[in-house]
Amino acid sequence: MHYPAAWSHRSWLLPALLAALFLGGCVTGPKPPTVAATPDPRFEIPATNDGLPGAGPLRRADWFRQVWRERRSAWAGQIQQDQQAVVFLGDSITQGWGEGLVGYFPGVKVANRGISGDTTRGVLIRLAADVSVLHPAGVVLLIGTNDLEEGAAPEVIAANISLIIAALRQQNPAMPVVLCAILPSSATKQRPAAEIQRTNRLLQAVVQDQPQVTYLDTWTLFADAQGDATLPEFPDLLHPNAAGYAKWAGAIRPVLATLGFLDTVSDNFRPEPGFVSLFNGRDLTGWGYRPTTAQDIAGAAAWRKADPEGAAAWPVVPTPVSFDGRPATPDGRFVAQHGRLVVTTPHEGRKIQQLWTTRTFPQDFILKMEFRATPNTDSGIYVRGPQLQCRDYLLAGPYKELKLYRPGEWNEIVITVKGGTAHCTCNGELLEDAMPIPADGPIGVEGDRGQMEYRRIRIQLLP
Repeated sequence: MHYPAAWSHRSWLLPALLAALFLGGCVTGPKPPTVAATPDPRFEIPATNDGLPGAGPLRRADWFRQVWRERRSAWAGQIQQDQQAVVFLGDSITQGWGEGLVGYFPGVKVANRGISGDTTRGVLIRLAADVSVLHPAGVVLLIGTNDLEEGAAPEVIAANISLIIAALRQQNPAMPVVLCAILPSSATKQRPAAEIQRTNRLLQAVVQDQPQVTYLDTWTLFADAQGDATLPEFPDLLHPNAAGYAKWAGAIRPVLATLGFLDTVSDNFRPEPGFVSLFNGRDLTGWGYRPTTAQDIAGAAAWRKADPEGAAAWPVVPTPVSFDGRPATPDGRFVAQHGRLVVTTPHEGRKIQQLWTTRTFPQDFILKMEFRATPNTDSGIYVRGPQLQCRDYLLAGPYKELKLYRPGEWNEIVITVKGGTAHCTCNGELLEDAMPIPADGPIGVEGDRGQMEYRRIRIQLLP
């Protein structure tokens, strides 16, 4: 991040500044990597911009030169130990994880490659020596807020991030990248909400044709009603505190699970007596696509006409499709993984699709399942046809006042169908008392934006 201009001329403040960054302003815990005794001149900031890739600001203040040189020189001695790590890449917000990053993602080999004050162009310049040399298993990228403070246009930031992703893809086209939206800050920090939002929209557009990139909406995760950072999580309106890092980690973990870095042991849950599983946890047996209704086709067309750029992709299914024995749908949108039915994040930004049971349920029943959502996910559970909104309830959908909902964790939905209505709860808290439903129909789950996971899907037919 950027510090007050006067500080860049007072090198005696740097030790205190770095101590405050790691032990006060961000997260407490382990110290940053040990600095090499003799910094390697290869890790100096280039003297001019001539011939450098990308565009936009590249900082050269004395304090930044020192941080850049010291951290990169230290990393040069860690190349072997950090091979095949999941690399967290960015500026001081990433640096602020410190070595405590391991504690947030137990079981995942991680490497922190954040440099305080860095910009998208700085990351692009150091990408090969700091990241590619590690042959990373994956990259979690958050960068761009300092560009905004330096006056860079959102289009410049998006173009540089596009170059970063292209370079990572060139090294390994299959390597997953989690692109985090730029976090909210404040106009008092020269980072107004409107500019951050505009940049994030451009970043979403950048990754629409990048199947290896998952866009994570970390802006909505933290923004207040005005689109700014909140003091309880960002005491200086720029850097997260311990609570902010815990919240950010909670948003990343489900994505890392889907990418195969976490939750790799199958769930051994067994239904209660009287209940039978609708999802076997191994494949999509019993589930499929149903033909798109004429009403949905008309609705999608009207949406595209009214909002050509913002309308969700909405594939039309002409005939029924069964996925018995398949671990995933051909388009990769629905995946059976270690006991979880994952609705993956659509690369289009928004893509409306439903997966249905191939059988219908005319009897009264009790349906139970658990779900976990990434920030601002939009999904639903279909009960014989009508949809119960099932989202990240504190950020999206109609149930933002729930007291028992646990963001980023597993939450239990219980739907009791009697006659023509459904009584629905989340963790025992009422969602719908008597939702009208038809006399017969299948059970379905939906994907729109974000990632949704379901597990322990089971039903008890009532006499």
